[in-house]
Amino acid sequence: MSYDFFKRARDERIAEGLPVLSNEESDRRKQAFLSSLPPQEDVWFFGYGSLMWDPGFHHLEAAMVRLHGWHRSFCVLSHGYRGTVECPGLVLGLDQGGECVGMAYRVCGRTQLEEAVEYLWVREMVTGIYNPTLLPATVDDGRTVQCWAFVVDRAHQQYMGHLSQERRADMISTACGTRGPNRTYLENTVKRLHQLGVDDESLTSMLDRVHDAEGKTED
Repeated sequence: MSYDFFKRARDERIAEGLPVLSNEESDRRKQAFLSSLPPQEDVWFFGYGSLMWDPGFHHLEAAMVRLHGWHRSFCVLSHGYRGTVECPGLVLGLDQGGECVGMAYRVCGRTQLEEAVEYLWVREMVTGIYNPTLLPATVDDGRTVQCWAFVVDRAHQQYMGHLSQERRADMISTACGTRGPNRTYLENTVKRLHQLGVDDESLTSMLDRVHDAEGKTED
């Protein structure tokens, strides 16, 4: 998806009165983030959900990596990309504990960084549910790199880590937003992980639950 798509989606949320960061607050956080980066050095960004199969920004290198101490979880309420206010969905957040395999993207600090951060900011930081956090990641070739990952803020009102697996499956099976059905988001993530040779049991189990929930609805 293009920058313009995510920009329009943000503007629509503002028009509908949905909770988003103000332009001033969003820009303040973005500038603070950019200021914290070493000048002109390449930067790695970690993708654990849709960024694995649709990064959307220019990069020099892509590699499968593993994070320790964090796991992906359907713990973020979505009333835009994969749901609505009336029928909210759930998207993935990087939460504490466990282990997570995903994709890391190396962005050129001289020519690509500002454009990539602007894109990621308008895509991922609409409501401030995520905190960009620098984490060590192990590349599949043995290297260790420092990756910026969008870690879920457990104090945010969109954090849904308390929901049962059954409730999450019910929401994913019915919700649909500007980027399409919530179920497709889950299916695409599982498919991309399988392409990488990874079986995330929590996601495959969730997909089974979603299919079961859809079957009950059809009955």
